[in-house]
Amino acid sequence: MAALGKIRSKGVALIIIIGLGLFAFIAEEAFRSCNGIKGQANQQIGEVLGKKISVQDYQKLVDEVTNAQKLLGGTDNLTEEQMNQLHDAVWQQYVNYAIVENDAKKVGLTVTDDEVNNILKEGVNPLIQRDIPIPQFYNQQTGRFDYSIVQQFLADYDKALKANPQAQEQIQQSRDLWLYCEKQLRQDLLQQKYVGLIQACVLSNKVEAQQQYKDENEEAQIQLASFAYSDIKDSQVKVTDEDLKAKYDELKPAFKQLVETRDLKYVAYQIKASAADRNAITKEMDGYQKQLAATDDPTQILSKSGTLIPYLGVPLSKDAFPQDIAGKLDSMAVGTSGVFESKSDNTLNIIKLLSKESLPDSVQYRQIQVAANTPEEARTKADSITKALEGGADFAAIAKKYGQDGKEIWFTGQMYEHASTMNSDSRQLINALLKGEPNKVQNLAFDEGNIVLQVLDRKGIKDKFTAAVVKRTIDFSKDTRSAAYNKFSEFVTKSTSLSALQKNARKYGYTVQDQNDITTAAHTVGQVGGSGIKEALKWIWKAKEGDVSPLYEAGDNDYLLVVYLNKIHPAGYRGLDDPQVKEIVKREVIKDKKAEMIIAKLKGVNSIQAAQSKGGKISTVDKITFATPAFVQATGAMEPALSGAVARTAKGKFVSAPVKGNAGVYVFQVTNKAMKAGAKYNETQEMQNCMMQSWQILQMFQSDLQENAGIVDNRYLFF
Repeated sequence: MAALGKIRSKGVALIIIIGLGLFAFIAEEAFRSCNGIKGQANQQIGEVLGKKISVQDYQKLVDEVTNAQKLLGGTDNLTEEQMNQLHDAVWQQYVNYAIVENDAKKVGLTVTDDEVNNILKEGVNPLIQRDIPIPQFYNQQTGRFDYSIVQQFLADYDKALKANPQAQEQIQQSRDLWLYCEKQLRQDLLQQKYVGLIQACVLSNKVEAQQQYKDENEEAQIQLASFAYSDIKDSQVKVTDEDLKAKYDELKPAFKQLVETRDLKYVAYQIKASAADRNAITKEMDGYQKQLAATDDPTQILSKSGTLIPYLGVPLSKDAFPQDIAGKLDSMAVGTSGVFESKSDNTLNIIKLLSKESLPDSVQYRQIQVAANTPEEARTKADSITKALEGGADFAAIAKKYGQDGKEIWFTGQMYEHASTMNSDSRQLINALLKGEPNKVQNLAFDEGNIVLQVLDRKGIKDKFTAAVVKRTIDFSKDTRSAAYNKFSEFVTKSTSLSALQKNARKYGYTVQDQNDITTAAHTVGQVGGSGIKEALKWIWKAKEGDVSPLYEAGDNDYLLVVYLNKIHPAGYRGLDDPQVKEIVKREVIKDKKAEMIIAKLKGVNSIQAAQSKGGKISTVDKITFATPAFVQATGAMEPALSGAVARTAKGKFVSAPVKGNAGVYVFQVTNKAMKAGAKYNETQEMQNCMMQSWQILQMFQSDLQENAGIVDNRYLFF
């Protein structure tokens, strides 16, 4: 009881303590929740139509396309520029499809499995050739996509994985590539349906067709008097703030921007090799040139040379080499070139041409793989198979005996010419394919067994070159880079404002450059790219106006960069206080006032002679149609308003009022009007042309859909 009494006496204090404890618990959970939400937000790469896409989901899309590009292009790696283009393409495709899919749902548009299967079975839809460019799924006789080959491949997929453990990766890649291409086909079919629905709303009629024919084919000849705006000095025109405001209000829709942009000033310094650096590399290359000239096997020399071009040791077409190397191969004799410079990629080069042969670019063949417990046993089996085939045995029957189908396969240059490495077994196989006589049986011995090979057909005979190339960048040394870095670092440290940046740039011999209207989709600052530029781009979108960035290293480790954030332009309408906008508006006001001055001067003018007396430049302009803007040589401008005025002025008549154009004011007299020679009216064709022109205009609806989709692009934070 005493204990209870004590508790009661401390009741208020206990309530406060318990309350504070509960508050701490709730606050901790709220803090964790906020951190979780913040963490999720930090992983969002963008947003379309209110739907957020995470960096993980976006990366999956990028990986799909990257793997497909590598497989279809026959390459192991993509350059940074190619990856930037790929990221942009994946994002734009995601945005476009999300918008179309959203709108399609509203009207009940879908793509069913049956539709896809029917299109695949027919194999003639143009989308198939674009979306499924996988050679192994095309019939070699017809050259057309064959869905039965795909179905057989998918049905045998699990069996093939077990039967060919060494080819598992290749088989899985083929299936992944098919799934990706099928997905692309489905998306493109929905977009095709959607666009087709919109396009069906575009109609024409006979009256429109007749007018269109007249607009395109009635040609006029005129006597023209031109009064160029440039003949009046800008200083003669007074522009007030009221003039600018009125013109801005008139042109305001033209100044709308959908996304935020930023204006930069920056200094980018490229580090280049010094004279001492160049001399050292040249001396090294001279040594490699002598070694290559003295050897028949360049493999080891190339390995230690640090060449940028892999040596495959097999015949390659000219297109497999860089342009500067390819340009010398045609005229070069077998042997070793001297050291030469390629300014296009800043390299020194040596070519050792081992052979030049006329060989096929496509080879059809069939093979039987022979494996056994020992290499000797495999060779014995292969010898037996070879003798049987040479004696007239059926190839397919023997292949079946060894658990293979012996089907004909096409091998092309694209499959190997851009490889980064090649082992001796691959070299032997490729040489056997390229140089094998049709129908002759070859028995090739490899470490893992033998292959009995028969070339059946050869196509696309062209010159192929077996060449070793030493290509070395004329690079700067560590000392050169260190000196450049220290100097630039000192410059950045002293440049904490725009005025200091500009003053010190002159002192240190650097140039301050401008880049206006950069967006979050940018991959470079000016011409400077590379992996290091990503941090600079992140800084640009976190900085405030007037901030100066730290020093960034970018490019191929050869650029030093500092950025000043000059101006932020939020999404929406650019104001008249924007210097770029103000300059545009001012030019338009000046043009309007000059036009008013000229028109006032032309009051009462009703003939070419009268116009000439007022200072007009007289010329004859012919073949003017309403459908095409007239070009006036006297002012150097295209003038659609002039074409319209000529169309409504009868033959022999003087224009009813001066025409205000893009580069001047015009008056004219129509001297002749006639239909184009040989023009014939085709009502059906003209109606189709009208529909096509209307459709081109209507396609702008896609821009409207994007504008209203609430697109947020945060890729710069991650890529």
